[in-house]
Amino acid sequence: MMGGFPIPTPLEWREAAEKALKDRPLESLLHLDADRLVTRPLYADATGVQPVFAPRPSDAEGRAWDLRTLVEGDDAEAVNAAVLTDLENGAASVLLAGGVLSDGAWLGRALDGVALDLAPVALDAGFDGPAAADALAALAKGAPRALLRFHLDPISAFAEAGGSPRPIEDHLSEAAEAAARHAATYPEAGLFLASGRVAHEAGASIAQELAFAADAAVAYVKAGVAAGLTVEAALRGVTLSLSVDQEYFDGLAKVRALRLIWASLSKAFGVDAPAVIEARSSRRMLSARDPWPNLLRLTAAGFAGAVGGADAVVLDGFTRAEGLADAFARRQARNTQLVLMEEANLGRVDDPASGSWYLDARTRELAEAGWAEFQAIEAEGGLIEALKGGIVQGRIARARQMREAGFANGAAQIVGVTKYVDPEPRPAPVEADAPRRAPANPDLALRPIRFAAPFEEAAQ
Repeated sequence: MMGGFPIPTPLEWREAAEKALKDRPLESLLHLDADRLVTRPLYADATGVQPVFAPRPSDAEGRAWDLRTLVEGDDAEAVNAAVLTDLENGAASVLLAGGVLSDGAWLGRALDGVALDLAPVALDAGFDGPAAADALAALAKGAPRALLRFHLDPISAFAEAGGSPRPIEDHLSEAAEAAARHAATYPEAGLFLASGRVAHEAGASIAQELAFAADAAVAYVKAGVAAGLTVEAALRGVTLSLSVDQEYFDGLAKVRALRLIWASLSKAFGVDAPAVIEARSSRRMLSARDPWPNLLRLTAAGFAGAVGGADAVVLDGFTRAEGLADAFARRQARNTQLVLMEEANLGRVDDPASGSWYLDARTRELAEAGWAEFQAIEAEGGLIEALKGGIVQGRIARARQMREAGFANGAAQIVGVTKYVDPEPRPAPVEADAPRRAPANPDLALRPIRFAAPFEEAAQ
């Protein structure tokens, strides 16, 4: 008895629940994801959930996280205007993509007026990463406090193209040599970017994305040590990167899981190095025909990165599925984070997800699944060998097909695309994007997808 009322037995609880479900079994509420992990309808202390505490270890100039703006384009003067506008209106750092990042003169015009010891500058230069790192280092003029983020990441470029201009091992060695060359001069610099985003954008499951990032990190640390860096310098020079989408519970659990995986990796190398995580919004979640619901998706992605504990969060413009973001779209991306940070106060708690039975369970399950996938890739010779053999690509293709089947049969929905479709969507302005390069090897390329694309094409 409790308060004079009898306590229902487990059987009575089940019968009451099935009655509420109109005689459907409780098992109908179980959800199986692409990693074959089960999400249950109810979590409680009796499920044996182990508490998880995975806070971000740093703060960005007194803020909860680094609001990083993405600026893309080929015109250096236009890029410079966008960079300065963002930094003057709330952004803390900038990520440059496109353009001629390896050209010191171009990069100098793009960053004219930017104080490199105050605003971190990150690069997304693909195979040109070493030359771009040299150009950025030259602009900093040897200032030891310059907050450079070289983001050397030839592995993602190799995976997306299915090949490389020269053997990928040469690109990896050159990236490591560039990192070693600049590490002593710029002790505050980030050297490598170990990213799972290329896997995510090709349709990977969460565990596959986590494993891709972890395996890339191991490859970069080993290459850095071979180039002359200490193990500690190589580890501390790695920035981890993931995609976050509108599924915010999974997104924040994924970020927390990566921090747990990194703790195991750094321990295996014998160094206690904190994880530095950059969360970027997913592009595979975006819609093109009706871009306005993307504002909600990007808000959810920003929430996931912030609450999950990412050190830096990057949001795309809501029109990115159709072209480059214009000034309005960039302002929306910037202000979305400012509202989450300054008005919703998401950074006031170190780890807001800690203590939730569901989120703790999901974090640990994703970490374990990602670690198992990581171990499988390492047993196959490491990430580069697994990519050369098409092993990783095959697994990602199966995960993508499972997600696509869910959208096709109605088990999953895309708001504005498969459900609540606006028959006359309002267009939004975009700037022309550079044409996408053909993959070097289409059979091995991890090409980015958009889940909405087939439905949008059918609606035309």
